[in-house]
Amino acid sequence: MKFSANLGFLWTDRPLIDAVFAAKKAGFHAVECHWPYDTDPYALKKALQETQLPMLGLNTSRGDTKAGENGLSALLDKKNHARAAIDQAVQYAAIINCKNIHVMAGYAKGDESENCFIDNLSYACEQAAQHDQQILIEPLNPYDAPGYFLDDVYLAERLIKQLGYPQLKLMFDCYHIQILHGDVTRQLQRLIDIIGHIQFASVPNRAEPYAGELNYHHIFSAIQALGYTGPIGAEYKPSTGDTDASLEWKKPFE
Repeated sequence: MKFSANLGFLWTDRPLIDAVFAAKKAGFHAVECHWPYDTDPYALKKALQETQLPMLGLNTSRGDTKAGENGLSALLDKKNHARAAIDQAVQYAAIINCKNIHVMAGYAKGDESENCFIDNLSYACEQAAQHDQQILIEPLNPYDAPGYFLDDVYLAERLIKQLGYPQLKLMFDCYHIQILHGDVTRQLQRLIDIIGHIQFASVPNRAEPYAGELNYHHIFSAIQALGYTGPIGAEYKPSTGDTDASLEWKKPFE
């Protein structure tokens, strides 16, 4: 198995560039992040080149977090802001050679919000196509993100197939899918053709994949059996806050 360190949750006690070097030292094959925009993209590019770690993904801006925003692309009154966030992500990703951009929908409901999300996803796919990038959408569970527009993998599947852009794929986070729907192995098997990236954490506490509801020895074997060869994202919160101390889970798979 190849693993990607999600630096939105791992080594958060240090700057992003230092976290890249920590991930290299820990033996990860790639890195990914949430919102890198406070970091100089050219300095980050240099760190990625020095470590030879690809940056697999980043997110569009959440918007005004003080106002409770968590993404913009399904918000009817934020279309210009959503497009600006997409442009920002595409341009930043192009500099650091990042191939996946997670377009965050935000807190919204209803048919009009769906149409708004569709319009913004179309825009994102058209921009991404100019840089050989993929656009990802990710269903989030209602415990971590109550009221989030994209809260159903079947809705995500329908939107991906309805839009038909080859650049548009599913972010399959085992943690969220288990809470939303369960039956993670069959969901992987059913959706593998539209999956652009896979992430994992224990359920329900989103910590190291030691215990909880999901058997990751089984799930990782199922992912391999499906022919998925990309690094999968360790997007968990270390239970003690110490990332290096949390990495025992990796040893059986190395």
